[in-house]
Amino acid sequence: MAAPPGPPPMQWRLAVEVVDARDLVPKDGLGTSSAFAVVDFDGQRRRTRTVPRDLNPQWHERLEFAVHDPASMHAEALDVSLYHDRRFNPSGGGGGSGKNHFLGRVRIYGSQFSRRGEEGIVYFPLEKRSLLSWIRGEVGLKIYYYDEPADGPPPPEDKPPEQADNAPPPEVPPEAPKELQEMPAPTEAAVEVQQPAAQPPIITVEEAPMHPPMMTMPPAMHGPHGPMMPPMHGPHGPMMPPAMHGPMTPPPQPEPEPEAGDQYPPEVRKTRMASSTERVRVMRHPSGGLAPDCYASSPRVISGRFVSAGESVEPVHSSSYDLVEPMRYLFVRVLRVRGIRACEGPYVKVQAGPYSLRSRPGRDVAGTGNPEWNQVFAISHAKPEPTLEISVWDGGAPSPADAFLGGVCFDLSDVPVRDQPDGPLAPQWYRLEGGEPGMVTGDIMVAVWIGTQADDAFPEAWSTDAPYAAYTRSKVYQSPKLWYLRASVIEAQDLRVPAPPPGLPFDVRVKIQLGFQSARTRRSVASSSGSAFAWSEDLMFVASEPLDDSLIVLVEDRSMVKEPALLGHATIPVASVEQRLDERQMVASRWFNLEGNSHGPLAFYSGRLHLRLCLEGGYHVLDEAAHVCSDYRPTAKQLWRPPVGVLELGIIGACGLLPMKTKGGGAKGSTDAYCVAKYGKKWVRTRTVTDSLSPRWNEQYTWQVYDPCTVLTVAVFDNWRMFAGAGDERQDYRVGKVRVRVSTLESNRAYTASYPLLVLLRSGLKKMGELQLAVRFSSPAQLPDTWATYTSPLLPRAHYLRPIGVAQQEALRGAAVRTVATWLARSEPPLGPEVVRYMLDADAHAWSVRRAKANWFRIMGVLAWAVGLARWLDGVKRWRNPSTTVLVHALYLVLVWYPELVVPTASLYVFMIGVWYYRFRPRGPAGMDARLSQADTVDGDELEEEFDPVPPPEVLRLRYERLRTLAGRVQRVMGDVAAQGERLQALVSWRDPRASRIFVGVCLAVAVALYAMPPKMVAVAGGFYYLRHPMFRDPMPPPAVNFFRRLPSLSDRLL
Repeated sequence: MAAPPGPPPMQWRLAVEVVDARDLVPKDGLGTSSAFAVVDFDGQRRRTRTVPRDLNPQWHERLEFAVHDPASMHAEALDVSLYHDRRFNPSGGGGGSGKNHFLGRVRIYGSQFSRRGEEGIVYFPLEKRSLLSWIRGEVGLKIYYYDEPADGPPPPEDKPPEQADNAPPPEVPPEAPKELQEMPAPTEAAVEVQQPAAQPPIITVEEAPMHPPMMTMPPAMHGPHGPMMPPMHGPHGPMMPPAMHGPMTPPPQPEPEPEAGDQYPPEVRKTRMASSTERVRVMRHPSGGLAPDCYASSPRVISGRFVSAGESVEPVHSSSYDLVEPMRYLFVRVLRVRGIRACEGPYVKVQAGPYSLRSRPGRDVAGTGNPEWNQVFAISHAKPEPTLEISVWDGGAPSPADAFLGGVCFDLSDVPVRDQPDGPLAPQWYRLEGGEPGMVTGDIMVAVWIGTQADDAFPEAWSTDAPYAAYTRSKVYQSPKLWYLRASVIEAQDLRVPAPPPGLPFDVRVKIQLGFQSARTRRSVASSSGSAFAWSEDLMFVASEPLDDSLIVLVEDRSMVKEPALLGHATIPVASVEQRLDERQMVASRWFNLEGNSHGPLAFYSGRLHLRLCLEGGYHVLDEAAHVCSDYRPTAKQLWRPPVGVLELGIIGACGLLPMKTKGGGAKGSTDAYCVAKYGKKWVRTRTVTDSLSPRWNEQYTWQVYDPCTVLTVAVFDNWRMFAGAGDERQDYRVGKVRVRVSTLESNRAYTASYPLLVLLRSGLKKMGELQLAVRFSSPAQLPDTWATYTSPLLPRAHYLRPIGVAQQEALRGAAVRTVATWLARSEPPLGPEVVRYMLDADAHAWSVRRAKANWFRIMGVLAWAVGLARWLDGVKRWRNPSTTVLVHALYLVLVWYPELVVPTASLYVFMIGVWYYRFRPRGPAGMDARLSQADTVDGDELEEEFDPVPPPEVLRLRYERLRTLAGRVQRVMGDVAAQGERLQALVSWRDPRASRIFVGVCLAVAVALYAMPPKMVAVAGGFYYLRHPMFRDPMPPPAVNFFRRLPSLSDRLL
């Protein structure tokens, strides 16, 4: 019987719509140009028609290209060049024989392409072809890709015979929650670290359980000491049954494996695909830990691939995995069994030395009576064990003695070692042996090999150091795509507004809600009839994809003294709002009918509202603090620039962590630590190493870098969610955080260092341990590319042309943080809101006396050079070092006599300062600075104020008095600054007629003297007078200062 034909193969195509161009350079001698566009992509060239004699030509032509390799489309470049057609010159001498004049070009990379339906017109500025080219203007393009059925019959699939057998089952029934023998209790440090905060609810999605069919149970078998596993013989030698002492406890029940359609994210697989022979040598302690001296911040030169300046940086498909230490694991892939006796819920038990793992119950998907698992187990192989035992058990047997269905034993000395990039090891059938004759039958298909954490099977494997699989595996998360939604409220008509009370004006306002966000306009301007109102005000919200929310627009009458009255409402789906990629793109306004409050099935007409709605794709939605932002790209993918490099992070391990839990009645402290790293839209989470104060992760991740002036954030948390029962919500405790600024890293160098994990608690600063990281920034950019990056605006274009206010930006950032936290809390395993808020510094702008002091000392540190310069000049003019003063006199004479040397001399001096300080440059990225944060000298009362925003009344009064004292000092400083400025204005304002008369007369005398005397002589005389010897100085203040201090200010007019 022939198999049904599959779907036809799809072919990708790229569509480029050349819309128009603006403000081109005239080339025909009469102030115009006849422009046409030439588009090149992947060896294919298309051109548009020529628009004669127009500096703002419009084509509206669609050019299509075939995408031969969709996987590498993001690395392909699309070149659009504009030329002037000489055939349209008025002289007619071109005749097509001459060369067309170049008008500009644009290069766009595949990472900026969008899928059909998400495209928009983007205006790209035209670039020069050479340094001396005269180019101006911009070109409007609409670029998108789509797929269509390819011509011809589809090629036959070359499917290996084992692929269908190895495919994971379509559904996995969830298991009951694991019973914990002991619930750990938090330590004092953990309770102090964790701060309760109001968090948004977490949405949990559960699937209905799927019960396997009932099977007949084999006869029971008992041993003299209880349940016993019969002896077995494997293909590599005899296998002894495991010894069982005391009552048999059920092995840990791992959680179900994801479905076939929900494979592990490709970002993790990409970072674990390849390995390299070049490794980072990491010293070990005799105890097996990591030596602290190997984490010095001295850079190591790592060989990298350099490309030309014009070549785009390709995304990293595989990592060399050379920043971390390899960890050896024994991998066991269990697929299925055949020929065993009928049973209910069979499971596989894997045991190697002290490690024992149990699979989920097998399921007969094909209905052949052969249960399947398709699970991978990873057993730590740091201390090689001699044998590996794999046994099959009946989960529905009445006694453990009757549960044994057979097993197989492997001699680990014969197990192959898989080296990357080798393909997966092919599984084989092995005969099940052991037990009494006739009781054990069938075969089991398994594959056993030895590999490292770089193996592609490691992310989805059930590991021995992570028994709670759902909450301990490494995961990669993606932040949702955020948009700014701008709602321009223009006017309203036909409103039925009752007349306000006498003496009160109309107060009609528009309130718009989007999810948990709400904003209201100011008071309207009413017409004479009282039925039309105008606002002309913009309200902004944060919307996230998928755009399935709706805007709820409410028109309220606040003229009454009582509660506001609802005049009408409207519901607008966010998906229907137009997307704007450029601020010059005009969005059409629309009228929306308002519905009134109607208790019937139909609502009555209550007027109409004039709105202009658009989703702003030209802004970057800030969800991080501006000083630690990790991404500045706009929302619209079409506006992204090509990446400038790749950032690689190796999370090696931690040491000296403080216990965050107590077990055994408080006799033992433990920590279940995991790391979270965030850069751009990509979040990574390492696996949880349970019950260890010196965990070792040795995981490596990569990110695309679009701007080097960004920050990578890495934090350590203690896992508490894996102990949460059904319906119980527990928050993870934070251990510490480290930030690394990418711009402080040298290109193509690896930095391996240990960073302290510092946390500020109510009791003061506490060191929670140390985190060992390896960071490398690989960039092929040369000096011209670096110059272009550093001289370009930090934020997208829309932030400068239509800026958002500071207060509104903070409100939008709070909404963005909450949106991201809600999105990541819906993942499996969830990334808790407390983790997201800690990573994004949601409370960075909260008031704190400690932060105020830290910022004050930062300002003093910045002004320290000015203070030092003033002290040096004071020492020069006081002749403390006569030789220095004489040299300054000579230098001053040269600069006065040759003023054209002032700027070159200053530039040379700054150059020499920079070269001198190169010797003292930082040798590696710095972590958190306790002294800079004023955390090591903070008072207990200031910490109480920072951690307790609502204290008791008596404490609140003391804090208020202290705040009044600080505000009084600031008030005096502000008054002194204002007084100095008012005295400066009083020189010519004639508030003091005597002082103004003297000042005006002195100015006239100075003007006459300077007209009559050479300026160089005046400058020399003034400089020498300033540098005169102390024996010619008067210890009293100079007359000019005395005169200025006597001028009047407005302080005497204050109440």
